[in-house]
Amino acid sequence: MLDPQARALLDLIEASGLPAIHTLDASEARHVYRERRTYSQPEPPAVAEVRELAADGPAGAIPLRLFRPQGPQAGHRLPALVYYHGGGWTIGDLDTHDTLCRQLANASRCTVISVDYRMGPEHRFPAAVDDCVAATRWVHAHAGELGIDATRLAVGGDSAGGNLAAVVAIAARDTGDLPIAFQLLIYPATDMRRIAASHETNGKGYLLERTTIDWFHDHYIADPAQDLDWRASPLLREDLAGLPPALVLTAGYDPLRDEGLQYSARLADAGARVSHVCFERQIHGFITMGRVIDEANTAVSFCAAALQRALGG
Repeated sequence: MLDPQARALLDLIEASGLPAIHTLDASEARHVYRERRTYSQPEPPAVAEVRELAADGPAGAIPLRLFRPQGPQAGHRLPALVYYHGGGWTIGDLDTHDTLCRQLANASRCTVISVDYRMGPEHRFPAAVDDCVAATRWVHAHAGELGIDATRLAVGGDSAGGNLAAVVAIAARDTGDLPIAFQLLIYPATDMRRIAASHETNGKGYLLERTTIDWFHDHYIADPAQDLDWRASPLLREDLAGLPPALVLTAGYDPLRDEGLQYSARLADAGARVSHVCFERQIHGFITMGRVIDEANTAVSFCAAALQRALGG
């Protein structure tokens, strides 16, 4: 059964007549996404420190935002989560996920560093991947000045950001010189072919629809052959052995639900320690909607506890 609070939100969106994301151009969609967040997101909690940073990237500086949690950690090197925001590799930024990153930092007692990677259609695949790998390498290299413990570094993200986190973890394993201790994959996109059954069963009526997924895909992927590249579709990477432990969180009414389940199964088959939890009553994107969906706050707490257990925050 769909969560009544999620149902009420969907009904309100339909009654409002707000344009669907896929009917807008990228610039308009970014503005709408940024403005709409204030309705459904909680007030941003205070943290001990917020710092604007810039990492060296393949096409110039990559903006970052660091959140150090509240609590008695002065002078301590904290574990850290490098976080990649959702938004279909097209929309979203440091501000749209500011509240979530603050919540995760305080609840996990980890420093969270959010990455403002390049997006399509101006910068198509694999620009986002390249930026996320570069930003994570920069955080690891500058751990001392950031007050974090380079041996307790996690990657995470929601939706497109979950895709990027999974890809960064694989890339880090392949090079062997960027230790990642944990993956937090929140309703990740893992297969650009978009063929899982949940794309059909949940593809209309639950906020993220097939038409919008296609719109995001086409803004990010320039050549359909790139769907088969593991950097776009980590589910298609043949070798998933040796990857860090993971939490894969999915939502029951999400078109991406089955991709997350399939990826968690692949990780487990390859020998990784992985937990998969499905919030059966929820829709895609719900974890940022704690003002109007109570289970969003439950999910944030659950993710933070998993981070704390994995990293010793």
